[in-house]
This record gives sequence, structure tokens and C-alpha cells, in this order.
Amino acid sequence: MSGGPPADARRVRGLWPFAALAAGYFAHIGFFNPYLPLWLQELGYGLWAIGLLTSLQSATRLFAPYLWGWLSDRTGEPVRWLRVCAGVSLVLSLGLWWQPVPAWLPLVLLLLFTHTSAMMPLSETALAHAVSASGGFDARRYGRVRLWGSLGFLVTVLAAGAWFERHGLASFPFWANATLALVVGAVWAMPRWRDPPHARDAAGGRVWPVLRQPVVAWFFASMFLHVLAHVFIYIFFSLYLDRLGYGKGVIGALWATAVVVEIAWFFTQGRWLPRLALGQWLVLASALTVARMAATAWGAHWLGVLLLAQAVHAIGFAAHHTVCIALINRHFPGRLRARGQALYSLIGYGCSGVTAGALGGWISTHHGLSAVFVAGMVSAAAATGAALVVRRLGD
Repeated sequence: MSGGPPADARRVRGLWPFAALAAGYFAHIGFFNPYLPLWLQELGYGLWAIGLLTSLQSATRLFAPYLWGWLSDRTGEPVRWLRVCAGVSLVLSLGLWWQPVPAWLPLVLLLLFTHTSAMMPLSETALAHAVSASGGFDARRYGRVRLWGSLGFLVTVLAAGAWFERHGLASFPFWANATLALVVGAVWAMPRWRDPPHARDAAGGRVWPVLRQPVVAWFFASMFLHVLAHVFIYIFFSLYLDRLGYGKGVIGALWATAVVVEIAWFFTQGRWLPRLALGQWLVLASALTVARMAATAWGAHWLGVLLLAQAVHAIGFAAHHTVCIALINRHFPGRLRARGQALYSLIGYGCSGVTAGALGGWISTHHGLSAVFVAGMVSAAAATGAALVVRRLGD
């Protein structure tokens, strides 16, 4: 008789805390990011101010993920810092109920994003280690964990859309409190994960020599430009649809369409990813994003066109994200792993997010919201060119 469950079953069960955290965190993101611009609009903020306030999330990614990643690499305890970030975020979210002075809400959002922006890089660090324990990066196991994040996003983007359509946006702070409470519960359900001291001491700790490699530099350039196009969607898509007359339920359904195809990709990506090299996937994802941006800019009056554009999310985001995690895991091993993930967040979602918020706010004010997605199309085209260089250099 067997002395215990098969090794594969034990490995799968060992990953459930990561799935729980992904579900909780993206349940928070699923309502917060799509509906924050609409809540700010209801509070009386203009497009320029909304762009700046939503870009605070990206601004914190310029420093917070790297700070928390440095602490994780130094101590080898990502779960410890995850618990700190989650607990402080929940407390800070209580401040969304009040706006006593004009500076209050920007300050609360700045501090809140400083802690929430670090949670996924830290969890990705631990997860990448877990799914790479037997050698190379296991995209199948990674996808089976990551899809729970997409499911969490799907549930809240649909539920929040229906709720806000019927009851208005006054309960936005309550949704923030409730979803962050889920995150806290998930983080405390995770076991304390720690690098053995000898593993931390044996690995190199210098980032700059890696960043100076041409393939890494071009990868980050491609990633920045690719994510820049997507952040235009994250910040301005809901506002754009609202201006076109779509209801909040339809807006939520369109966000959900993107998440459904994302889930399908994560569940099956172990079958598809080996068919192309990682660099080829980068090229394909950016090229399809060009088409998505064009359809959103010029075809948004037709719901069918928007549905097709959102379906591109399977490759444009989901495949691109997995490929980026695999490349980060390849180029930033061992003691560099947390800082590599932090740089992914900093460059991919920090720099691009600040740029998208400020530039998109200016473009939408002077040229209309549709012009923002034309800018996204140009950015995605530039990302395709950079990805071609990555492919030529050999990933």
C-alpha cells in the first residue's frame, strides 16, 4: 500500500494557499480598478484629476514593489511581508469613507497603493519558486494557480457592476473593506515560506549586470510599451463606455468577457505555450493588442466589436503575463527573484501606469476618450518592434 498521496497530488495541495491569495487579491482588483474612476467621477472629480488619482497606483509601483522585494530577498520571508502589507491595506481602506479635506483622499490612496502594489510581486516570488522546484518553470501548474485570481476578478467585476447599477456607488468603500478582509484571511492561511540561509548566501545579489544584458533591456522595453497600452484600458475603458451610453452592468460584462478568456487561457496554457518560443509569444501578444486598441478606438459603438476586442485579452494579457513571469524567472534566479518580480511591476505597471494616467488624462481632455486608445495602438505597435528584437536575440 502507498504510504501517502502521489507526489503530484501533494504538490497541487501545496499550492492552494497561493490560489487563495490570488483569488482574494484579484477579487479586490476586480471591483476596485474598473469602478474607481466612476466613483471618483461621482465625487465630482474631472477627467484630469481622475487620471492623476488612478495613476497613484502606478506611481507607488515605482518604489514600493522594489522596497518590499528587497526586504523579501534580504530576509527570505515573502509571506511575512505579505501579511504586513495586507493588514495595513485593510486599515487604510477604512479611510475611504471620509473626505474631510481635499488632500485626504489622495493621501489615503497613496498609502493604500503603497501596500497593495507589493502583494502580487511578493506572492509571484514565492509561487515562481514553488512551481520551479523540479527544474524549469512549470507553466501548467502556474496557470492552474493563477486562474483562481481571474475567477476572483470575474466574480467581483460582475457582482459590483450589478450592485452599482442598482444601488449607486456610495458603497464603494465597503467593497474595498470587504475584499481586503478576504485578502488578509488568505495571507494568514499561507504557511510561512522562507529561503534557507545557505540558498540566499549562495546566489548572487547584483541586479545591474542582468539589466545591462541586451535581451533583458529589450524585454523590459517591450513589456513597458505593451503594458502601457493595457493601462490605458484599465484607467479609461469604463469611463469611455459610460460616455458612450453603456450601463454599468454592460461595462461589468465586458470586463468579465476579458476575464473569462483569461481563465480559459491559464487553464490550458500548458498545452499551447510550448508551440512557440517565449519571444514569439511576446511578438504575437503585442501584435494582437494593436488590433484590440484599434477596435476599441473606432468600433466601440458596436457591442460585438467590443466583445471581440475583449477576447484578445487571452493572448494580449494572459499569455503575455505568463511569458513575462517565465522570462523574469529565467534571468533573475535565486536571490534576485523578488527584485526581478519587483522590476516587472515597477517598469511594467509603475512607469507605464504613471505615463498612461498623465498622458491619457491630457489626451482625453483635449482630444476625447477614443484618442486614448489610438495612443494605445501606437504603443502596442512599438512593443511589437521591441519584442521582435527580443526574439532575434534569443529570448
